Amino acid sequence: MFVAINYISCNADYRNRFEELFGTRAGAIDKMPGFRNMEVLKPNDAKGEYLIVSHWDNEEQFQAWTKSPAFIEGHKRGFADLAKAKEEGRQPPMSSSFRTYKVIAT
Repeated sequence: MFVAINYISCNADYRNRFEELFGTRAGAIDKMPGFRNMEVLKPNDAKGEYLIVSHWDNEEQFQAWTKSPAFIEGHKRGFADLAKAKEEGRQPPMSSSFRTYKVIAT
């Protein structure tokens, strides 16, 4: 099994919007080959990072997801928020970084 974790930092005024986006997500990832499940973890403190943990059969299927039209569809509202901030000359309301892992024990 393969795990991808997206570490998301949100500005304080964007946290509610970020949670709304995941609460009303399109579910595009759910139909992808090799996708097993996903957890969205909210930090206990107001400054911590959100973690988006997705489980896959293998890395190739995860990589296919990140290059798919479904990925763009699943993220279009967040991408629009980032584009709007840029157009208005503001800092992005969130940032993210992916780290990937191979499961060696369960």
